[in-house]
This record gives sequence, structure tokens and C-alpha cells, in this order.
Amino acid sequence: MPEKEEKIILEREYNIPLRKEWLKVPRYRRAKKAIKAIREFLARHMRADFEKIKVGRWLNEEMWKHGIKRPPHHIKIKATKDDEGIVKVELTKLPKEALEEAKREEKAKEEKKGKEKKEGEKEKAEEKKEEEKAEEKEKVEEEKEEKEKKEKEKILRKEITKIKHEVVKPKKAVKAPLMRKALEK
Repeated sequence: MPEKEEKIILEREYNIPLRKEWLKVPRYRRAKKAIKAIREFLARHMRADFEKIKVGRWLNEEMWKHGIKRPPHHIKIKATKDDEGIVKVELTKLPKEALEEAKREEKAKEEKKGKEKKEGEKEKAEEKKEEEKAEEKEKVEEEKEEKEKKEKEKILRKEITKIKHEVVKPKKAVKAPLMRKALEK
């Protein structure tokens, strides 16, 4: 399926302070509150609905890296808003794992495109072969028809020449009485 291209309307980087927010809740809710604080911050600064803010995988992992009780005090993020109003948030500096994964995904996409191209080329080659076979069959049929026409023409020519000879050159027996009649007149 073709992927839908999104137009990026707004792209910004922020350094979000989280400590004041997660200190307001008990220890066992701090990471959850930090994620909520990020979403609230972006809803306010990017002018988007709270529900339309999508937190990326690597940002989420960074928030939960030390567990629920010890989220980071502040975090640097990159936010992009598309034409539908959806805000996607991810870390500014992605870890090496993320970069390697992105490379693997790109290679997989390229391989998939390559396979699709090869399959498309194979299909085209098969179609060409089928077309060539069909053309050859048509040529053979046309040649057979031409041969049949030529044979019929030969037969017709022979018959026509026979008829012409009979019409143009009357038999001798017929000539004699005609000549007698002509002489008598």
C-alpha cells in the first residue's frame, strides 16, 4: 500500500522542565505524571489537542529508563505538527540503537522495493513472452490462411482458364455448321 505523505506544518525543539510537575504526585506515579506534563506542555505550546499528541518510542523509553519513581528532571525533545493537527514527539538526540534500527528499516524498505521491482520486471517479461507467443500464433494462422487462399486462387484460375477456353474456342463440330450457315446467307 502506498504510504500517505504528511505535510509538516510546524517543527520545534524544546527543553521541557519536568521536576516541578512530578514532585506534585507520589513517587509511584512520577513517570506517568512526567509523560502527562510533556503532553500538557506541547498542547499549550504547539496549540494542539491533548489527545492528538503522540509520544515516540525512544522518548517513552527515556522517561521510564530508571523506573516509575525516578524520571528525568528535564528532557530535550523535537516536536512536529502535521496538517491534520497531530503532534509527534521524539527525543532530540536519538540513542545509537534508534539510529541502527532506522538504518535497518531503511534497508528493509529498499529490499522490499527491490523485490517489488524484480517481481514487476518478471511479470513484464512474462507478459512480453505471452504477447510474443500470441503474435507467433497469429502469424502462423495468417500464413495458413494465406496458403489456403493461394490454393483456392490456383484452383479458381484453373477453372477460369478451362471455362475461357471452352467459351472462346468453340469445338470444331460446332464451327462447321456455323460457317455453313454464314456462307449460305
